[in-house]
Amino acid sequence: MSTVAWGTPSARGVVAAAALGSGLTLLDGTVVNVALRTMGEDLDASLAQLQWITNGYFLALASLILLGGALGDRFGRRRVLVVGTVWFALASLLCGLAPTADVLVAARVLQGIGGALLTPGSLAMIQGAFRTEDRGRAIGAWSGLGGIAAALGPLVGGLLIDHASWRWIFLINLPLAAVTVWLAHRWVPESRDPRAHGRFDVPGAALAALTLGATTWALTDAGGSVTPWAVAGGVAAAMAFVAVERRTRSPMVPLGLFADRTFAAANLMTLVVYAALGAILFFLVLQLQVVGGHTALEAGLATLPITVCMLLLASRGGALGQRIGPRVPMALGPVVMAVGTLWLLRVGPDVAWWRDVAPGLTVFGLGLALMVAPLTATVLAAAPDEVAGVASGINNALARTGSLLAVAALPMAVGLAGDDYRDPALLDAAYGSAVLACAALLVVGGLISWITIPRRLQTPTA
Repeated sequence: MSTVAWGTPSARGVVAAAALGSGLTLLDGTVVNVALRTMGEDLDASLAQLQWITNGYFLALASLILLGGALGDRFGRRRVLVVGTVWFALASLLCGLAPTADVLVAARVLQGIGGALLTPGSLAMIQGAFRTEDRGRAIGAWSGLGGIAAALGPLVGGLLIDHASWRWIFLINLPLAAVTVWLAHRWVPESRDPRAHGRFDVPGAALAALTLGATTWALTDAGGSVTPWAVAGGVAAAMAFVAVERRTRSPMVPLGLFADRTFAAANLMTLVVYAALGAILFFLVLQLQVVGGHTALEAGLATLPITVCMLLLASRGGALGQRIGPRVPMALGPVVMAVGTLWLLRVGPDVAWWRDVAPGLTVFGLGLALMVAPLTATVLAAAPDEVAGVASGINNALARTGSLLAVAALPMAVGLAGDDYRDPALLDAAYGSAVLACAALLVVGGLISWITIPRRLQTPTA
């Protein structure tokens, strides 16, 4: 039963526990790209290994995030959040101690499993703990604190990398996790969904992970001897996933949701736009360090305009979407992002942040802030209320899948392989092609929205 009232010590404790828990995953999401070059030099990692250091995390997270939410509903949101926090901390310890790139990749996969328990559990914990009339303020506070965590990530990560070691971007998670667990046990009441019953869709989760894993391997190792087997395995796993989801009583992904044109289109647009977002951040941070000569701290701080725009303007984008409908913000936002992306073609050996990076990322951030809230509202409005959590989870998973696939495919597509990322001339040439590809993806995302998203949303009935 939801009993926590806003303004009480319990309210502050619940929000702090939820924000710290989700903040752990946000912090790692923003600092790892900053550390990739340093990790590569220290561990003598190839480009494919650097891709897997990023993608191993997203692979586990995207595959299991819906299962993580179902576990929380069944066994208790606080309990699953605590288990996920402890799991995430132990995986972070393994990341920090990793002696080789391959061990680091395996540890990042384990981190993603912990993140799949943490990410849906933090918001569900607030939903289950607070009184109905106080949930809006609690979720707003949670979102704001999460934004601060994302903003601090590049600063904290850059300082640790430049003045200590890249290993500390993972080891710092241990004390944060300890505080999260203490706050959860001290202040958070247990909550669960009394309607949650039936079997968990473990086969669906396993087949989703196999599909994404095989596809990512095929894209990363394109042209290699294993590629045909990876492609065949990915296709077979995808077909089996669809068959299992159609037949199981409690599917992880209710495929009937995609019969709604708006829901399907919004999720396709999410996949395309977040593919561009993930690839831009991956390439830009490497370009700034390898070609532009920036330190890890400078490269990390360079991306702050996106976070600032989101913190200050995302709610205004939501209000605009409510007033004029979602089609225009969802179509215009990606096109604005594409304009900002093209500005980043200026980033090269003589890069100046104020001239070549800040304007482009500010325009990019404005487009993202314009798009995000209307996109979320559209996904939720296109699904019946009783599966709103599942609908949101599917959209979250597809956003991470887009980043995963783009980071896997684009380096090889623009001619980077092996140790090429360490050569400024080779990286600079590939970077320009990658930026153009990302701008094209963003324009496609805008066109999808303009053609398929209705001017006004209509909430479906059950």
